[in-house]
Amino acid sequence: MRKVSDILARKGGNVVTIDAATLVLDALRLMADQNIGSIVITEDGAYAGILTERDYARKVILEGRSSDHTTVGEIMSTNLPRLLPENTVDHCMQVMSEGKIRYLPVFNYSELIGIISMSDVVTETILSHEHTIEQLKNYIQS
Repeated sequence: MRKVSDILARKGGNVVTIDAATLVLDALRLMADQNIGSIVITEDGAYAGILTERDYARKVILEGRSSDHTTVGEIMSTNLPRLLPENTVDHCMQVMSEGKIRYLPVFNYSELIGIISMSDVVTETILSHEHTIEQLKNYIQS
């Protein structure tokens, strides 16, 4: 069974972070520059939440707020479920599906070690299926 640690090993644990006092517009520019759909928000250097494109659309655009007057701390998602490296990919799918969540933080005890996206989970599932298919082909041919 594939685990969160497998996803992080494949994609790496690089996490882009910004301070909660950062303006939304600056966060969006950084996300665009990095080609990412979420960014980790910190307060006093510690994990505080995640800002996603969905947060921006729903909490800035739809509420008529200004991107250059609103901080990311005001609109970030907090209290998200936390994944552990030993969690299975199936567990990730269940948590993400039930909560309609696209990005989850991964912690090793209290240390943030990565972010898992729904896309990461789908990719890992496809790779796992491809590996199983290859093994079955080899078994049939032998």
